[in-house]
Amino acid sequence: MDEIDFDSSDYYISKQLGWVEFNKRVLAEAQDSTTPLLERFKYLSIVASNLDEFVMVRVARLKEQMRSGYSQVDNAGLTPQQIFIKLTAKIHNMVENQYQCFEKLLVELAKEGVSFINYQQLNQVQQRYLTDYFRDTIRPVLTPTAVDESRPFPRLLNKSLNLGVRLKSDEGADLFPNKRGQELFAVVRVPAILPRLVKVPGAQNEILFIFLEELIEEYLEQLFVGYEIESVTKFRITRNADVNLDEDARNLLAEMEEYLKRRKRGFPVRLEIQAGGDMKTKELLMSSLNLSSQDVYEIEGPIDLTPFFDFVNLEGYQELTFTPLPPQPASDFYQEENIFTAIKKRDRLVHHPYESFDPVLELIKEAANDPQVLAIKQTLYRVSDNSPVVDALAEAADNGKQVTALIELKARFDEKNNIEWARKLEQAGCHVIYGLIGLKVHAKLLLIIRQEEDGIRRYMHLSTGNYNEETAQLYTDVGMFTCKESFGADISSLFNLLTGYSAPPQWKKIAVAPLNLRKTFIELIDNEIESVKAGGEGHIIAKMNSLVDQKIIKALYKASAAGVKIDLIVRGMCSLRPGIDKVSENIRVTSIVGRYLEHSRIYYFANAGAAKIFLTSADWRPRNLERRVEALFPVEEEQLKERLMEILKTNLQDTVKARELQADGSYKRVSDDNGDNSQLTFYKLAQLRIGRLIKQQTKRFATGSLTFLN
Repeated sequence: MDEIDFDSSDYYISKQLGWVEFNKRVLAEAQDSTTPLLERFKYLSIVASNLDEFVMVRVARLKEQMRSGYSQVDNAGLTPQQIFIKLTAKIHNMVENQYQCFEKLLVELAKEGVSFINYQQLNQVQQRYLTDYFRDTIRPVLTPTAVDESRPFPRLLNKSLNLGVRLKSDEGADLFPNKRGQELFAVVRVPAILPRLVKVPGAQNEILFIFLEELIEEYLEQLFVGYEIESVTKFRITRNADVNLDEDARNLLAEMEEYLKRRKRGFPVRLEIQAGGDMKTKELLMSSLNLSSQDVYEIEGPIDLTPFFDFVNLEGYQELTFTPLPPQPASDFYQEENIFTAIKKRDRLVHHPYESFDPVLELIKEAANDPQVLAIKQTLYRVSDNSPVVDALAEAADNGKQVTALIELKARFDEKNNIEWARKLEQAGCHVIYGLIGLKVHAKLLLIIRQEEDGIRRYMHLSTGNYNEETAQLYTDVGMFTCKESFGADISSLFNLLTGYSAPPQWKKIAVAPLNLRKTFIELIDNEIESVKAGGEGHIIAKMNSLVDQKIIKALYKASAAGVKIDLIVRGMCSLRPGIDKVSENIRVTSIVGRYLEHSRIYYFANAGAAKIFLTSADWRPRNLERRVEALFPVEEEQLKERLMEILKTNLQDTVKARELQADGSYKRVSDDNGDNSQLTFYKLAQLRIGRLIKQQTKRFATGSLTFLN
């Protein structure tokens, strides 16, 4: 083992290329004929949204590195230039497959009585309806922008959809007599404030849509009176969103607002343009935006499929969506009259979205109104638009509690939302912390300090996921409730570290990034190696979103080479290359992409028969281990550890939505559609748990062992 160079680039997959493989797995859900039709449109929307963010951040960063002459290789031995070439080829191929899938879905949708049609296909009644709609609703918000010597190419907003219009005037407008006979160019932005999919009155039992940009194009002559329209080309620009934030600014809130404005004006990264569109328009756009042919994506269909995310809500077509799976009551809190009393009895666990998020909301709301609660401290990374969590914290402050909210303003693409919540909480009298310079606070922590008869007691909710009741119905996460003093001391110290000036303590239970989290993980991995050397068995099971940290991967390779069995469940990017002789032959990597977004992070270490299981919001990525505040916490009570092992084993047994990573970086389906779908299994388990408890209660009631108060 000492002779093996575990740092060899042959053993690593470029993380950017790994991300493309992940988005291809999402696309596969749209291509899967067993997925309900409207849900397939939703997956296409997710693919488009994922790609937007990836281009704005990751591809933009590569282009910036190439522009600055940066040539350092990544752990896979590739320079930014080499990564960019491979990456763009893969993305172009993926976009082509995406739109081929879209065209097939449109055909299937038409069979169900829902169609997208051209203006020319409409009857006179429908055309009159759209004429009125254009005149009354669309035209007032349109602003055609000419491009000439006195009016340079406009600074189009990031992700805005536009029409590039090439014109000519034989008569010449009175205002511009010198333009007679010249070719002119103008841009018309498709207003994002209006619905992209315009519903058209149709025949009975039929739903008709027309795209907003198609409708605008049909009436363009009304915007350019006196000019002849030579061509119309639809296009969309994606800009760099990886702009710098001045964290040393005196007013971070104000600086963040300026940062958001700068992000809208970042340099162009990608041009999506209508396939078969006007060549002169394409050349003008490429020249004006300083983009190469690699940056241009010719789209065979409507540009930007993100509006189809809400297509699953199409009224009257529920049979084309997933069967509703309403979250079950959390079995750990069933029949518990008071949430503080329940947590005081023992630690509790809730598995979302299979179990309800209600216990989390109940804990915060109860704390806001409980006269015995003295203080509440909470980290907030991503919350919903109408957050009951924020409302409860504001109510707690109004009730005289000492409330501290650490809102991470730098949560990418949620900054605007978090700014608004920060202001609301400040106005309510909460002490608001905006995060730390150079670090994002990503840990999911809630601490409640309560005065009880026997003294101060600290109640905690520690989670793998955000305090967001909406995503808690879409993301798989695990949260633990505890009031153990050893945990309370650690979490209190961590909050003191984040909100004030305090040296890190000797942690009793938790490990914290960027202080000692990577070191703790590597020690746990090394401990499995020692178990094997001592003649025992070593086993690691790790579930996470991404695995790209080279130091962790190197430790896993060493463990595999020593004979440790390693099962990795990695939803997204994975830079580890499994199946390499003498290096990673004992490592298996699977990825589950299904109805819900796999989001929980669970880490299991056999520990010579005394298993250790941890939860955290941290992936095995440098950003989580070095540039974020994360907390790793152990789950100690046996019945909770058994539940977590059940989760891990069920994930590993998935043969429907799981794909296995191959040594060449590709993924292969584990089995067929007749096997185990882990997400459906979890829902059935949640039903069984609560069903057993209800049955037990009913049985006790029938035998008279229950007492009910009048």
